[in-house]
Amino acid sequence: MPWAERRLRGQIVLARVSEAGELVVEGGRVEVRYKPKDGRAYAASPRNLERLPAGATYPDDHCAPAERPAPKARAASEATERSSTSATHAHAETTHEAHHPRRGRGGAAEVVVYADGACTGNPGPAGLGVLIQHDGQRRELSEYLGHGTNNIGELTAVLRAAEALAHETRAIEIKTDSKYAIGVLTQGWKAKANQALIAEVKAALAKLPDVRLSYVPGHAGVPGNERADALAREAVSRRSSQPWTTR
Repeated sequence: MPWAERRLRGQIVLARVSEAGELVVEGGRVEVRYKPKDGRAYAASPRNLERLPAGATYPDDHCAPAERPAPKARAASEATERSSTSATHAHAETTHEAHHPRRGRGGAAEVVVYADGACTGNPGPAGLGVLIQHDGQRRELSEYLGHGTNNIGELTAVLRAAEALAHETRAIEIKTDSKYAIGVLTQGWKAKANQALIAEVKAALAKLPDVRLSYVPGHAGVPGNERADALAREAVSRRSSQPWTTR
């Protein structure tokens, strides 16, 4: 049976599909792989596997034979999936301080940003989308990054937002559906990859007098996040960038 790209909790994975391209569900779960050759097979609920408009399909031998994780690891993985799904349905948002404690009027940010990344293949063609809203205006960026990963797209989207607002003195809130970006930028997560990029993003955020990062669930109907995701996907689909535009 072939494999098809699907989005699972913001990450591109390979899922088992039929020759007709439909998910193969066994026991209520679909076999998925995060990497085709790492020797590990996982299972996900079909409702959490989002079809990608331009997702690729691969033959059966694209993924090497693999074993399911041990029961303890599998239970933890499935618990994480359930937790992520519950948070998505609740539309919960979690705020994380980037560098500075000061806030705007009434504690609310005066400049709101949605930043998102996208990737086909992970690694593969990558892009980013950024939406900045303030004073009734919208500024949008759709940028193609070439070959990269989803995490690179997410981090670079935050970087582009910080660069665009380098001279802003008002309170800024950057919303992202990437727990990875929030973790490595504000929670001290140790990153094995993207260390130079992470340092660059942190430096750009540090120049802003009042900024915070907030987690917003992806693909949960949040208009700003949906728009940033669309901008990122458009960049990947076009394999080209669209500069900042004001609407």
